[in-house]
Amino acid sequence: MNQRTLLITLTGPDRPGVTSRLFSVLSGFPVVVADVEQVVIRGRLILGVLVAYAGGPPTGTGSTIGGLWTAVEKVAADLDMDLEITTGTSAKEKRRRGRLHVTVLGAPLLPAAMAGIAGRIAASGANIDRIERLSNYPVTCIELAVSGADPQALRAELAAEAAAQQVDVAVQRSGLYRRAKRLIVMDVDSTLIQNEVIELLARHAGCLDEVARVTDEAMRGELDFAESLVRRVALLEGLSEEVFEKVAKEVVLTPGARTLVRTLKRLDYRFAIVSGGFTQITDYLVADLGIDYSAANTLEVVDGRLTGRVIGEIVDRPGKARALERFAAESGIPLSQTVAIGDGANDLDMLARAGLGIAFNAKPVVRQAADTAVNVPYLDSILYLLGISREEVEAADAEDGMPPALT
Repeated sequence: MNQRTLLITLTGPDRPGVTSRLFSVLSGFPVVVADVEQVVIRGRLILGVLVAYAGGPPTGTGSTIGGLWTAVEKVAADLDMDLEITTGTSAKEKRRRGRLHVTVLGAPLLPAAMAGIAGRIAASGANIDRIERLSNYPVTCIELAVSGADPQALRAELAAEAAAQQVDVAVQRSGLYRRAKRLIVMDVDSTLIQNEVIELLARHAGCLDEVARVTDEAMRGELDFAESLVRRVALLEGLSEEVFEKVAKEVVLTPGARTLVRTLKRLDYRFAIVSGGFTQITDYLVADLGIDYSAANTLEVVDGRLTGRVIGEIVDRPGKARALERFAAESGIPLSQTVAIGDGANDLDMLARAGLGIAFNAKPVVRQAADTAVNVPYLDSILYLLGISREEVEAADAEDGMPPALT
């Protein structure tokens, strides 16, 4: 039998008891709750309740639904709120194809960007079911629940709009698929930290310009990473091993790095770093941040000085992907539940292998290949892609007695 539905929308000043009052009235009628949404924006409440019932149209105040209609109108009048009631018919609420989360990041986020994104969603035949703000500083993050869309097609459309509007947009499947990512594997140089460690070492060795030139070629994918590493490390021959402690003090974390790691560890995520850099520096980061797994190259030291060689297998582009697989196996986490984050060409295999690959302030070739790109300079913005809001992060910090973080 077909069911009739009533969508009841109350709008007005927020105050205690509005939701309770409405549902108390509804409890006196033969209806079932099909859906509820409530949002408060700057003290103004919008409450929508969808109820379903069997029977004909709600005409006449003597009918059961006519009585409900009158009762709800009285609630709205008593509370001095605006009321809208709309009717419909549905045999069953249909599951819409392609339920997705669309995350929009901007600093600032302008109305034109939201207009362009909403327009592309509408043009694809999809519907925006819900909009929620996850953060308003240091970046604005808006999340849209979208139904009726093909993920790949919508991702391509919104990527083009994001580039035009200079914002970041991520498209992910909703539900358990999105919430199940439990291992984060991150590149180090120019991702977790703002530096390139080999350039810090090269400055102490007096060969910075030459090393930087080779680094740029490798990051653009113009030079094999293993070859470039051998060439650059050779220039460090003769440096005292005391340089490691000096360089560790020069390393600068990317804004939001501590917040990102701290928050994910609270949620029982495993956190790993994988680097084409060197264990002599990544070991400091592991100890400082409480990182679970790490992989990096090791510089050979003999009699207290660098020999200009690397010990063991080089961690290069394929090596980073193998490290991701190894960390996932050690933690008992499927690859589909992993997130990889990187910025350079030798991160590409790792990004492709992970359940979600994120290009963070990356080179163009990496942005094009990754599932999504984040171009704002705050690493903790990645939390929003996982559905974690700024308010939730700050609330957890407050419970632990920590001062509010800027990022």
